[in-house]
Amino acid sequence: MNQTALRHHHPLTPYLFVAPYVVLLLAFLVGPAVFGIWMSLHNWDFMLSAKPWVGLQNYLDLLDSSSVIFHPFWNGMKNTFLFVLISVPFLVMIPLGLSLLLNQKFAGRTFFRAVVFTPFVLGVAVVGLLFGYLFDPEVGMINGILSGVGLPKVAWLTTQPQAWITIVITTIWWTIGFNAVIFLAGLQSLPGELYEAAELDGAGRWARFRFVTMPGLRNIFLFVVTTTILASANLFGQPYILTRGGPGDSTTTAIMAMTNEGLRGFRMGTAAAMSYVLALALTIISIANFLIMRERKPS
Repeated sequence: MNQTALRHHHPLTPYLFVAPYVVLLLAFLVGPAVFGIWMSLHNWDFMLSAKPWVGLQNYLDLLDSSSVIFHPFWNGMKNTFLFVLISVPFLVMIPLGLSLLLNQKFAGRTFFRAVVFTPFVLGVAVVGLLFGYLFDPEVGMINGILSGVGLPKVAWLTTQPQAWITIVITTIWWTIGFNAVIFLAGLQSLPGELYEAAELDGAGRWARFRFVTMPGLRNIFLFVVTTTILASANLFGQPYILTRGGPGDSTTTAIMAMTNEGLRGFRMGTAAAMSYVLALALTIISIANFLIMRERKPS
């Protein structure tokens, strides 16, 4: 196509190229989000034909300690926050260490990169069943190893803190590959001249990591921490398959509380209100994370 044809394209052409993405965005993101807000303002019960308007009552019930949904939701929020607090440091630092190793030149580097990333492509059901068998208190391989060395069996899935330990180990094994690939891409984008200059100035391995690698990965680090927090706050499949939210309700997360309320209790109005309270909390955390970790210009 010559330049004259490019200059005289139809004025609607750019919009036609963008239109499919706009339609998908409206259909699968904006539309459901707006409809969810509408549902949260109603007594939206699948079992009732009438869905009366209740305004902000569903949100007020979440703040009322005498409400039947107060304890399940805030217990789920507490457990979700606990999981984020425990898991995120591991899900960030272990991939960072792996990426530093995989960025070195050694035989079989491509194979080991694939090995690290491969678990991430598995579905949560497969991962949950796999680790459910591994940590089974009676026939699991972990307890088999403990018994083989003379140690007592551990009720990994039915006692605390063992249940959380199992869920965290499962999540780490499953998801670290994604963050490791992101860090590895960031490392490979850093100019080699910076490392050469630092080495000529006598900087050791730790100094190069501190003053070259970490500043260069600042934006990558911010992205990984933020997305990892958001992903961890949406924990559902691992505790649902491994512990069913037990023992007691100690591993019932906020997403599990929402599904129990909406898909089992058919009260979609209150479930939608729960989801927007969680979304607001994650928005605040994400903004705070950005403000804390953003690059500060010298005054």
